[in-house]
Amino acid sequence: MALVVLLSACQSTSSCGAPAPSAQKLSYGVLTYEEGNYQASMIALQGVLENSQSTKPERLRAYKYLAFIHCVSGQEKNCREYFRKALELNPSFELEPTETGHPIWGPVFRSVKSKFAK
Repeated sequence: MALVVLLSACQSTSSCGAPAPSAQKLSYGVLTYEEGNYQASMIALQGVLENSQSTKPERLRAYKYLAFIHCVSGQEKNCREYFRKALELNPSFELEPTETGHPIWGPVFRSVKSKFAK
């Protein structure tokens, strides 16, 4: 009986320890972002957003990292747009404390958040 329960719980790829495709893309997107490979990161993060199976937290994280990439690349308009999309998905979305004080995206995020609240 326990085997039947265990097997039925493993019908989806993410429930038995194997990461879902969107989780893999997100992990790869964050890793390549941290390595400074923004092109590869953007492709992976866009893949998360295009996957209808992506969870809300996965989508939020993808939006956040896409905003970071655009901010550090001098594309403030796109940076604002990704922060706006994150806030549309979750109006209480906040950056991590270590991210909030960043000199490039910190002020942009605060500006978008203040306008979004109005």
